[in-house]
Amino acid sequence: HLDIDYRKLTLEPGDLYILTTDGVHDFTSDNDIQRIVEENHDLQTAAEKLVRFALEGGSNDNITAQVVRIDTLPVQDTNTAIKELTQLPFPPPLEPGMVLDGYRILKEIHASKRTQVYKAEDTESGQTVIIKTPSVNYDDEPAYIEGFVREEWAGKRINNSRVLKVIEQKRKRNFLYYVMEYVDGQTLRDWMNQHSRPDIKEVRLLVEQITTGLRAFHRLEMLHQDLKPENIMLDANGTVKIIDFGSTKIAGIAEISSPIERVELLGTKNYTAPEYLLGQPGSNRSDIFSLGTITYELLTGKLPYGDALDRTEGRRAVANLKYQPSYHHNPMIPVWMDGALKKAVHPEAKQRYDTLSEFLHDLSHPNPRFMGDASVPLLERNPVAVWRGISIALAIGNGVLLYFLLR
Repeated sequence: HLDIDYRKLTLEPGDLYILTTDGVHDFTSDNDIQRIVEENHDLQTAAEKLVRFALEGGSNDNITAQVVRIDTLPVQDTNTAIKELTQLPFPPPLEPGMVLDGYRILKEIHASKRTQVYKAEDTESGQTVIIKTPSVNYDDEPAYIEGFVREEWAGKRINNSRVLKVIEQKRKRNFLYYVMEYVDGQTLRDWMNQHSRPDIKEVRLLVEQITTGLRAFHRLEMLHQDLKPENIMLDANGTVKIIDFGSTKIAGIAEISSPIERVELLGTKNYTAPEYLLGQPGSNRSDIFSLGTITYELLTGKLPYGDALDRTEGRRAVANLKYQPSYHHNPMIPVWMDGALKKAVHPEAKQRYDTLSEFLHDLSHPNPRFMGDASVPLLERNPVAVWRGISIALAIGNGVLLYFLLR
């Protein structure tokens, strides 16, 4: 009969394990073992000195010692990582001045029924960070907990300057939360409220940055699924950061069969692709719909379907959506640019752009396919050229008039 005693521990890089037989640890105190290992960075030397110390202490039993250091660990598969994190308890309500695993809470930035967001300081490095914690309202709901953990995992996969960075934590975590870089700035919604009619060139530059971040998701086979002005930050230099991974879909994760019931978190209806409203799976074109809607709103201050999407239910309602030409709201938008917007936000996914680069190209380069409608007045097809012509004509007319007046 054999009884095996064991302990189950979580391994971390940098951990040091000292394995000894009773011929060593029965004749050597814990303090001496710790001292010998700390004084000898070469692990083989440390093991040999442990054995020698035990012999000098009068040991006559089996004398074996092994010192093992964990240098690196294999990358965890997604399911294992998620399972481990879901075992952590929820943190208590946090107040300014409290310290959570080495992060001093500075202030609460946002609180909702589902999450809390805090500005904090790393007490070791002094770095200012953002901490996101789950709401205790859901501490007994596995689907919510798994979703919160997947947020962090999705954010860690992306390393792009246009996406908010999720920080890898080096200290042991005692609670469920995650840490992100701090962005000193404002949301795109706030920026839009301050710039009701931005220059078309300025809008293009913003959309290019958003596209760069969104492309980082797509290259990793992930969909953001909740792209809207509130989930885009602008720092003091005008640099875009896509935030919030709460609705992100990860290829190979969302399809995993699990006894945990998942609650699908979709984006705000007015920015959400119609296929989601019909219960259909999304694709890259779904994110392009959201980007097209944001671009339209940046240029016009309006939404391409008004508030119709917010009231849309069922396939027939989607089919009856009526696109409102952007140049009706902003006469400076040429008809070819409106054609790009219309294609990006088409109710049918298969009619939209297949890639972000195609949409971005058509926003800057007139696509002949969007310029063939002769029934559209020139003022609507190319307002810049019209107003330039009018300005030149007025300047010439004023010059001629001035000439005759001064004769």
